[in-house]
Amino acid sequence: MPQPRERFALLVAVHILIRQGDRVLLLRRFNTGYEDGTYSLVAGHLDGDEEIVQAAIRETHEEAGITVAPSAMTVAAVMHRRSNDERIDFFLETWDWMGTIENREPDKCDDLAWFPIDNLPPNTVPYIRHAIACITRGEWFQTFGWE
Repeated sequence: MPQPRERFALLVAVHILIRQGDRVLLLRRFNTGYEDGTYSLVAGHLDGDEEIVQAAIRETHEEAGITVAPSAMTVAAVMHRRSNDERIDFFLETWDWMGTIENREPDKCDDLAWFPIDNLPPNTVPYIRHAIACITRGEWFQTFGWE
């Protein structure tokens, strides 16, 4: 009798667009082994047994030192992405937070700065650039890396 196949599982991540006017907060990855030297959003993986908004709130506090109320965090987009593996990325957005933004992970981030959302640095992670462009066009579902 054939052995049952293990059920396929996707990694799930949250990415947070922290917005101020027409600007978005980006961090430059450093010493992580993945896309170091490129700009990305505050982000992280679900730890398990937490819902999407709570994961985004946790990551925002861990990486940028600010507190966001659940009612101030909205889902802006979902991306089904393929790179070395397959992932589902949730992109959340906030315009309202408490506290002062600061780099709380200097061992993983060597710059935390505001950039115009329509003029991101050239060294922005490609799927992050794609997601932000789609979000500004109002496209809530995206795919990346399937070409």
